[in-house]
Amino acid sequence: MRRVKSGTHCRALIVGVTGLGLVFSLTSSVGAQSLSAPQPLLPFGGAHYVGEGQWVASGRLTHGVPGIYVTTLRLADSTNRVGVAWLNTSLLSAKIYSGSLSPGGRFWHYTAPIQRAAARTLVGAFNGGFLLNASNGGYLSEGHRVAPLRVGAASLVIYRDGSMTVGQWGRDVRSSPSVVAVRQNLNLLVDGGQPVAGLVASDISKWGAALHAVTNTMRSGIGLTKSGALVYVAGPMTIVDLAKVLVRARAVRAMTLDMNPLWPIFATYSPASPTGYASAGNGKILIDSMQQTAGRFFQPAYSRDFVTLSVR
Repeated sequence: MRRVKSGTHCRALIVGVTGLGLVFSLTSSVGAQSLSAPQPLLPFGGAHYVGEGQWVASGRLTHGVPGIYVTTLRLADSTNRVGVAWLNTSLLSAKIYSGSLSPGGRFWHYTAPIQRAAARTLVGAFNGGFLLNASNGGYLSEGHRVAPLRVGAASLVIYRDGSMTVGQWGRDVRSSPSVVAVRQNLNLLVDGGQPVAGLVASDISKWGAALHAVTNTMRSGIGLTKSGALVYVAGPMTIVDLAKVLVRARAVRAMTLDMNPLWPIFATYSPASPTGYASAGNGKILIDSMQQTAGRFFQPAYSRDFVTLSVR
């Protein structure tokens, strides 16, 4: 990897080369500097509904501009709509909150519920991955390596300054003093800007055990775009659909997160004042088909891991 000078407030690392060109990952605090707002997403075909693929700002402003944009898309030959969120990694600071069940242990400082001090800068939050016994990957946070990090695993990586990226462990991302958290889950679902080979729409096991063998179950995933932004996707769909939507959202690398109706949840928070406190009352979920509410992350009984997005 080599550094690329990109201004006085940020640095970028070239973390990979694909057919789409160089892939950048922001790794330093950016202050008020921001990535450009995302371009609309092209619907999958046929008649589209009003607002489909059009981004709308969601959540409190970060340094006076939106840090998160959201939209929805309808899957081809389906009435199902899926939610897409675009995350400005140059403005948002990420942190993994660990759970007593996933990944396990009760020694965590950052665990549910989100405390009032953190709620003052909270912009959004989203679910983590599978239970570790099903993730085929490792977990690192707060200096605790709960499970070994597997070379080749799809990895969501968070750096000391709060920036984050997605990549294959050992190729795109690896251990360094700046890495403070790693959440691994299966292998990459999208690589080089394309779905990986061998995906089958009827799959209910290789890419996660589908509850009641339902292929169009609620699924979620997260990917890195060429610009360095991240995109989160969730909705009722097959594993093939999830890969296609991540690519449509311009992910060049992407991984699966948690699945089945109870677990995928993405919420943004819009307090009445810029320095107000995020809460269940001012939260909004990404898509109505999510079973959880925006208050989920504030409940002490939430034993699963999740990621918070806060103002830098």
